[in-house]
Amino acid sequence: MIRKFSGQTLLVATHNIGKLEEVAHLLEPFGIAVVGAKEMKLPEPRETENTFVGNARIKAHAAARSTGLPSLADDSGITIDGLNGAPGVYTADWAETGSGRDFEMAMSRAHDELLKNGTEQPWLAQFRCTLVLAWPDGHDEIFDGIAQGHLIWPPRGLDGFGYDPMFIPDGYNVTFSEMDRWEKNKISHRANAVEKFVAGCFG
Repeated sequence: MIRKFSGQTLLVATHNIGKLEEVAHLLEPFGIAVVGAKEMKLPEPRETENTFVGNARIKAHAAARSTGLPSLADDSGITIDGLNGAPGVYTADWAETGSGRDFEMAMSRAHDELLKNGTEQPWLAQFRCTLVLAWPDGHDEIFDGIAQGHLIWPPRGLDGFGYDPMFIPDGYNVTFSEMDRWEKNKISHRANAVEKFVAGCFG
């Protein structure tokens, strides 16, 4: 039995304004106050697990313990069939440089490795998101979301972030970066996970 959310305030354990706005938008009908980790001056804990759920749990439980509020955290990334599921949980790591993240470099690496492997097109891939809602008493609930699609080269589009410019979701002929932000948010892996979270904890 999924535990229902019964509080007035939900902490979203992210410093990413886009993620915070997306969750707040989806929870608007329930009259819940949504606050972010940055607003609460919370540090970003080290993500030391090798699974999406493991890292999401670290962030959600750390925030719940620190604030006494139910806390929602996510871990997400892209899995590429032709690379045996890589980069997966290391999606952001592929973009790390000495001076911040460079996702053009990360996309080039994914493309280069697909060519090196001789992977034939379509280059199937999935954006994945795992949400964990943790309570201060240590209880948590887990919700997984997925967006199926394929990769293209060269990248296209100016909106979005991360690997969005090379990902075309199933049923579309434009990349996530070529979509209107709110259109993308309706079909994204995060939206899929949040829908399950809303149905489970607010339904």
